Amino acid sequence: MAGAKLDGAGIQKMKTIDEAVIQLARLHAIVEQYALSLKQNKPTSLYGSQIKRALFPLVGLLKPQFGLIADQVAAMNLVTSRGGPDNTKVRTLREGVGSLRQQLEIAVVRIKDNHKVVQEVVEGARKPGE
Repeated sequence: MAGAKLDGAGIQKMKTIDEAVIQLARLHAIVEQYALSLKQNKPTSLYGSQIKRALFPLVGLLKPQFGLIADQVAAMNLVTSRGGPDNTKVRTLREGVGSLRQQLEIAVVRIKDNHKVVQEVVEGARKPGE
């Protein structure tokens, strides 16, 4: 039995989610490099701008279809731009990445539930391939 098929809007939303997951993986890598540099007492001044550059396209990608998730990404941007200890920033960014990953997984489940196409079987109709 094949997986459930999605309608056109569902397919577009899934493409958006797939792209967001790729960008989130890039963001996660930058946050972990930031944490490692902080732990090794290396300069961390470049990571704030790298994180901002990773967050802006993600907000733009998610805003049209997933506004609440995009708002959460924008809140992470505020964390990077405000002052404060780097340890707190890293912890908050890690929590934000984990939360975003959960929100994207929940969105996938909702898309599959809300946009699946139900094909009715009509008695006497030919099956594909006959």
